[in-house]
Amino acid sequence: MVHKAKSDQKAAEAFVKIVGDKIRVLRTEKGLSQEKLGELAELNSNYIGQIERGEKSLSVFTLKKIADGLSMSLEELFRLIDPADQTDALGEIIGLLSRRPVQEHAKALKVVKAVLEWNDSVK
Repeated sequence: MVHKAKSDQKAAEAFVKIVGDKIRVLRTEKGLSQEKLGELAELNSNYIGQIERGEKSLSVFTLKKIADGLSMSLEELFRLIDPADQTDALGEIIGLLSRRPVQEHAKALKVVKAVLEWNDSVK
């Protein structure tokens, strides 16, 4: 039982690090400093830094504030942090997009829409 608890703790710490890394990537892609994100999210910039380094766990409420500061929905942020199962085509698309800069998502959407419109026109 002790082994499982240690394993769970390590998994939780790894997830906190993944969340922090993704928040850092999204923040820098949007050209925001930790101070500016802190201001937008109504959080202390030092706390933002601790989250990004995986030093602090955060509540869903705090994650929502960060998502708002990044001009994203909580759902979008969750999808980017933990992409869907990639065993199907949709999951693979989500996984691919989650590893790309946020600015490329709109371009990818235009391409997908164009392909679907073309596909509908040749039926």
